[in-house]
Amino acid sequence: MKYLLMIYGDEAGYAALTEAENAALMAEHNVFTQEVVRRGVMLGGEALEPTHTATTVRVRDGKTFTIDGPFAETKEQLGGFYILDCKDLDEALLMASKIPDARTGSIEVRPIMNLGG
Repeated sequence: MKYLLMIYGDEAGYAALTEAENAALMAEHNVFTQEVVRRGVMLGGEALEPTHTATTVRVRDGKTFTIDGPFAETKEQLGGFYILDCKDLDEALLMASKIPDARTGSIEVRPIMNLGG
C-alpha cells in the first residue's frame, strides 16, 4: 500500500526560522530521507512552494473556474495527486481542468520547489 505523507505546518513559522534553524530542520529531513531510502520504502517526495503560489481549478456545468490559493472547502479531503511536467501554469491549469474530480471537487495546482538539485 502506498502512502503520500503531506507535510502541513505554519508557513509563517517556517518563514520566521533563522538560517541556522532552517539548516537544522533540513538536516533532520535528510536523516529521515536516508532512513526511508535504507528501508526501501521511498518512492518520491518534493517540497512545495508556499500556498500563495497555488491555484485551485473547479469545473461546474462545463465552465472552468480558477481561484488563487488552496481554498478547498473543509468537506474535501486529499485523495491523490498527479505530478506533471508542464511548460507553464496555463498548461498546468488546463490539465487540471481535465481531471474528472474537478467537476465535483477541486484540483489544487502547486509548483514544486526547486531546491537546487
